[in-house]
Amino acid sequence: MDVGSQHPQKPSDALWLWDVFCQVIDNFGDVGVCWRLAADLAARGHTVRLWLDDTQALTWMAPGALQGHWPGISVRAWSDASHPQVLQALAPAQAWVESFGCELPSAFVAARANAVGKTSSPVWINLEYLSAEGFVERCHALPSPVMSGPAKGWTKHFFYPGLVPATGGLLRESGLLERRDAFGSAERSAFLQSLGLADCGEELVSLFCYDGAPVDELLVQLDAQRQPVHLLVTAGKARAQMERALLQAGDALGRLRVSLLPLLSHTDFDTLLWSCALNFVRGEDSLVRALWAGRPFVWQIYPQDDGAHRPKLAAFLDALDAPPLVRNLHAQWNGLAPWRSDTALPLGDAQQWRAWAQATQQRLAQQTDLTGQLTAFVAERLAANKL
Repeated sequence: MDVGSQHPQKPSDALWLWDVFCQVIDNFGDVGVCWRLAADLAARGHTVRLWLDDTQALTWMAPGALQGHWPGISVRAWSDASHPQVLQALAPAQAWVESFGCELPSAFVAARANAVGKTSSPVWINLEYLSAEGFVERCHALPSPVMSGPAKGWTKHFFYPGLVPATGGLLRESGLLERRDAFGSAERSAFLQSLGLADCGEELVSLFCYDGAPVDELLVQLDAQRQPVHLLVTAGKARAQMERALLQAGDALGRLRVSLLPLLSHTDFDTLLWSCALNFVRGEDSLVRALWAGRPFVWQIYPQDDGAHRPKLAAFLDALDAPPLVRNLHAQWNGLAPWRSDTALPLGDAQQWRAWAQATQQRLAQQTDLTGQLTAFVAERLAANKL
């Protein structure tokens, strides 16, 4: 058992009402992170109002969420946070989380400020994107005074997820690593069967990527492996690229089996990662889940026109002490180096890569998780506000 994965709720621990705000930009990564945070808070006994401007992803990420079937969580329309009748009926939350640079509706802020005055502010957290760059340690938990508007005089605090102890850590719900450790070949076969797929004993590889990934080259590389490979392609952009690549390949592929998956719930996506010998992931939420899977993975960072993703990827690989073979494949997959026809994939006897992935997961599990750090921070600030 990994003691770092347990988060027991003490009877004396305070439980609070949280408002978590999220605006969906694209690719559903923002709502994915915010839903996991809301679900983890609720599982620990807290109550969460999750305010979203686009709820469609929850229909498959978290079935039942929109119908109120997740205890402790209510999903609210972003527009309702500006509706006077809704605001008048809201109980005041102890904590506000504005995620990834979204700005809370001014009417929502004004309603709280007018109701309780300037002396009873919530703990206001600006939850940032995951990064391994040096500024994260310097900026984590720093205050940001509100200089204007109805909340003038209140304070926000930056909260940065991260890979080292001086940051906010990573989302990791209770019992996650134990459930992963209990996942074996029988569970893998049952999972594939639930997707209508037979488990023929091949090496499983998952693909979740943005546009522009070298999918054609990957197909050739997987087909050339000594052991048979079954490629499991997630819905969305990865599937669209794969369909084009398969048409292009025609009859050129030999032993490689490719299956196009439906949209998966968060639970099934985690199970997919646990089932595979190699996972190609993208963005933030799936990267964190790949880290906890403890399997070899390749991360596609969100590409930026100004090239800012280059140092971000380098900082990530540095923070995790990635060996050269990991760095080389990440560079090729992210278009920072040409794909080589002899690119080595971590399948079969890739002991070094597997050992690195497992050691990385174990090291990260020793840090306090993001939800645990957030709740501790809120407790500290609420106590300070009473002084």
